[in-house]
Amino acid sequence: MTNLRAPAPSPADLEGGLASLRGDCARMAPHWAAPGRATAPPVPPSAIHGVTVPPGSARLLEAMSEYGD
Repeated sequence: MTNLRAPAPSPADLEGGLASLRGDCARMAPHWAAPGRATAPPVPPSAIHGVTVPPGSARLLEAMSEYGD
């Protein structure tokens, strides 16, 4: 969504190059914290049901050679 109340950047704001952009990013980085890495618990095979594979896909996979052949 566009903020229609924000003023348009002046041409001077758009200049500065990559070094200026990297400096801006470095100054803004502390304002956002990265979320912790979420790990999902393993799912037992007995809990997996309702998965169907189209016959064409099954034939394609069956015809593929094993890795390392």
